[in-house]
Parts: sequence; C-alpha cells; structure tokens
Amino acid sequence: MTFIAYAQNLEDVMLSRVFKEVEEGFYIDVGAQDPIIESVTKTFYDRGWRGINIEPVYQFYQRLRADRPEDINLPIAAGAETGAVPYYEIAGTGLSTLDKEIADQHAQAGWTVIPRTVSMLPLAAICAQYVTGTIHFLKVDVEGAEQQVLFGMDFQQYRPWVVVVEATLPLSQAENYAQWEDILRHGGYHYVYFDGLSRFYVAREKLAEFKDVFAAPPNCFDEYQRYTEYVLQEEKKQLQQQNLQLTLQNCVLQEELRKYHTRQRGLVAADSPGEGATLQEEIGLLTEQIRTEITRRRG
Repeated sequence: MTFIAYAQNLEDVMLSRVFKEVEEGFYIDVGAQDPIIESVTKTFYDRGWRGINIEPVYQFYQRLRADRPEDINLPIAAGAETGAVPYYEIAGTGLSTLDKEIADQHAQAGWTVIPRTVSMLPLAAICAQYVTGTIHFLKVDVEGAEQQVLFGMDFQQYRPWVVVVEATLPLSQAENYAQWEDILRHGGYHYVYFDGLSRFYVAREKLAEFKDVFAAPPNCFDEYQRYTEYVLQEEKKQLQQQNLQLTLQNCVLQEELRKYHTRQRGLVAADSPGEGATLQEEIGLLTEQIRTEITRRRG
C-alpha cells in the first residue's frame, strides 16, 4: 500500500522499511520543526505511532501542538546541560541554531537572526521523564549542535533501535560527523547508511536484523509518494471537479438559450412584437450570463 513520504530526503522511507512490522512505535525527534513539511515523523504519527518532539522555535512548537495533540511536544532545546542557553532563531527557516558561529554566518549571508534564550535539558533527562518503553528511532537535526545533543544522551540506559543524524553543515554538503560519531560508536551503534544528508546508525543488538534493510536507497519497491506530489494531485482533482461543475452549468445555460430562441421564433410567427421584444431582452441577458461563465472558466 502506497504511503505519503514527508521527509526532506526520504529518511521516512528508509525508516518505514525498518519498521514495517511495527504498528505502534515510539520516536524522539530533536529539532522537529514543522509537523508536516519535511517531517521525518509525520508518516509514523499517521500510522498510530507516538513520540516526543523537541522544538525551541515557538511558531513550530505551536504547529506541533496543533497537529500532534497525542505527542509530547517540548518547546526547549536538547543538549549537554540543564539550564537557560543562548539560541539563534533564523526567522522563517529551519536553520535556527545553538551555534553562534553558524548564526553569524547566516547573518553575513543576509538572513535575519533573532537572539533568544531557551531552556535546555539533556536527552537522558527528557527520556527519564517521558520514556516508559522502547524507543524505535531517534532523529537529530539541530544545525550544528549534534555533538551537544548526543553527549546529553545515555545510550546505555536508553537504546533507540535506529539513530538518524543530519551529518552535513547547514546549507552545505560538507560532512561534519567526525565531531560526534565517536559518541555513537562508544554507545554501541554501527553506521549503516548515508543518504547525502543524514547518517543512519543501528544499535549493536539490532545490527544483524536491520543491516540488510539499508542495502539500497529508496526506490519504486518502497511504494511511496512524496507529499509535494500528493498535494499537486489533490489540487488537480479539485480543479477537475470545478471544471466539471462549470461545464454542467454551461450546458444548462445553453439549453435555456435554445429554448428562448425557439420561443422567440414562435412569437414572431404569431406576430407578437411586444412580447418578442421582452423575450429578446431576456435572451441578451442569458447570453451575457453564458459569456461570463466561459470567461470564469478560462481564468
């Protein structure tokens, strides 16, 4: 059965392969951003999964609350410490970051940077408060703060089956995983796949079961449709329906016009000029109505 893939780089397609037999799983999304657009977890939520979304940008947090009422949505940052920390919001984008150097680079490139202060908790503390069972996958997309996030996780106590981490510098193909990969290796995780943007790791105890799943990139056998394609398809259906309705209206108006012409010919034959003039006026109004409908159809 075809499913909708929302993620930016089809990360949800790869994860759907791994978890095709799991009906009610649990995820942690660090840097969740929008609950729909480019979301790695949206397709899982729609299947009945639930999880934790960590997103310090308030406008995205509000959207998460609205679209994911059964998830745990936290308007904080995950990191290596507990407390209030500087945060740099890049207005209207998914580029907001804890890293001042990266924020300065965005400012130099012309982006609007809004300095803020947000609350931070280590992932281990968040898990201690909210996790009661299996974590099926952890996804991290934090624009340069990956090391802080992973350092704050206790991978001995909390064992996501799969960890997905964005592994390139913001707006770049330059890989940065050397800064944080040892944390995962020491935690018992094995690298299995790179999609050009994110690196996928599997827990040691799940490696034999899952490794072969990552042998090929997303393809036709995964039976997915991109969300953008789905939206265009739905818009096309709506336009086709509107066109059909306008065509039916036009047919009705044309039939009415035919009846008026028939009636006018009958009045002329009966020599009723007064009534014929009134009918001619009605025909003119109806003709104008048809023209208006045709013009609207043509846009």
